[in-house]
Amino acid sequence: MSDELLTVEQVAAELQMHPDTIRRYIREKKLRAVRLSARDLRVRRSELERFLKERDTNGESRMMPDEGQ
Repeated sequence: MSDELLTVEQVAAELQMHPDTIRRYIREKKLRAVRLSARDLRVRRSELERFLKERDTNGESRMMPDEGQ
């Protein structure tokens, strides 16, 4: 199964953050990205999930209530 590639803008919208914040996370190597060209970055869906899980303050899985059943 191939991993969905998201634009910086899509990641920012999903996290309700500014795209510049996402670019800063990429620049600081907090979030890994794939560079398609000099100005074109993509973030793999699995990388976004890793990023979120790493920052989960509850220490629990981010699974939806009915996903674990």
